[in-house]
Amino acid sequence: MDLALSHRQFGTGQRCQPFFAPPLGRVRGGRVHDGPIRAAATGVQVHRAAIDPLATKNMELPADLCRRVIADSGVDPVRPLLLQVSRFDPWKDPLGVVHAYRLVKEDLPAVQFVLIGAMAGDDPEGWKSLDRVEEEAANDPDLFVFTNLSGVGSMEVNAFQRSSDVVIQKSLREGFGLVVSEALWKEKPVVAGNTGGIPMQFPEPFHKNLVMSAEACAERALYLLRHPGERGEFGRAGREHVRQHFLMPRLVRDELRLIHQVLESA
Repeated sequence: MDLALSHRQFGTGQRCQPFFAPPLGRVRGGRVHDGPIRAAATGVQVHRAAIDPLATKNMELPADLCRRVIADSGVDPVRPLLLQVSRFDPWKDPLGVVHAYRLVKEDLPAVQFVLIGAMAGDDPEGWKSLDRVEEEAANDPDLFVFTNLSGVGSMEVNAFQRSSDVVIQKSLREGFGLVVSEALWKEKPVVAGNTGGIPMQFPEPFHKNLVMSAEACAERALYLLRHPGERGEFGRAGREHVRQHFLMPRLVRDELRLIHQVLESA
């Protein structure tokens, strides 16, 4: 199996699928409304994005395989682990999440942080962000930076998500951010930026984990690390929320309904 992670594969969560855009107006009162969004002025329908639960990045993995992947990367599979999976883009705030990790570490010295991102040759800003993050990580043995260029592919991302105690997606701006649904599908609690399509991916009782600053991110991450019962509750609720709203079968259903409507109106 070729585990090399292409820019297209890795970026799916941050790039809208063809003809689909994030339904930013679809959350009302903290609730997600099923079905496509209809723009009254134009009649255009916008379908919510979805993840493929059978893809390499989301399929079930044996726990022993996940532990082996983590250990082989140099990360301690026993100690607490924070994770962010994102492009090295200023809008993903990689330096801000590093700051949040360091705030957590002041209170929980055993914590580790892994930042995984994909690099593309035509993204000079991404390379600059990566350089700055690597400078921050240079003297910290508990801060790990991995990319597709270092052999981290879809299966490794899957293993890291399943092995993390808390997943972070500290975006400053976001389209949809499907990495949130990917983590919740694996029953992992998420602390994320309160922006774009991220809030609708959170089950309603856990919107308190939507944040706007590194300090708030650290506070919520530390709280979840110290409360395993709430981590489990969040994870279970998140998986069910994703099952209902953000899996590929729902997207297929919406497309079939659209085809039916087009044929009916022809």
